Amino acid sequence: MDERSLTRRRLLAAAGALAATAGWQGRLSAQTLVPTPAQTTGPFYPVVVPADSDADLVVVSDRAPYRGGETVDLAGRVLDRHGAALGGTTIEIWQCDARGYYHHPNDRGGQADPAFQGFGRATADPAGRYAFRTIKPVAYSGRAPHIHVRVLASGRRPFVTQMYIAGDPANERDALYARARREAPGATIAVGFDPTPGAAPVRWRAAFDVVLA
Repeated sequence: MDERSLTRRRLLAAAGALAATAGWQGRLSAQTLVPTPAQTTGPFYPVVVPADSDADLVVVSDRAPYRGGETVDLAGRVLDRHGAALGGTTIEIWQCDARGYYHHPNDRGGQADPAFQGFGRATADPAGRYAFRTIKPVAYSGRAPHIHVRVLASGRRPFVTQMYIAGDPANERDALYARARREAPGATIAVGFDPTPGAAPVRWRAAFDVVLA
């Protein structure tokens, strides 16, 4: 089995572990779920999708793992508002590196660290679960720490949102965060980042469900 297959298996295992921690277990409320609010794609979606665009953003091709940030296992599910899993869905994420730079020519001259992938794709399993390995997002000028999330589900228009860190003081000063909170009260856009005891190099884990209307 090659290293990429092993990485995918590890990420899906992490998704399962986070599911258990979050108490998913396939038992969803009978109530209608609050849809995740749509947010701007922003100016830094890749002009060209990188050749290495898998679900592990801290390892680029055959380089050594990225050490510039705090590693996080990010997992979640893609659901409709009735709680049905949307398996087979494509999920994309992109974010800045640990110094606040995106892999984009319009972001201050393309100064992002080449050791950080910055963009990744995953496919949800039949239970709607996805998983990525990336870094804990950081703030940059005018923005709270966040990760962009794009969902491509069969028969639906592309959906874009942003995920934030629960309790981060910069959230309340972020105009896009505030707008999402106003437009979708009760929706989850900020999630907790929990330390992973004794698991190096992964330092954090987080779970973010995307609910499509």
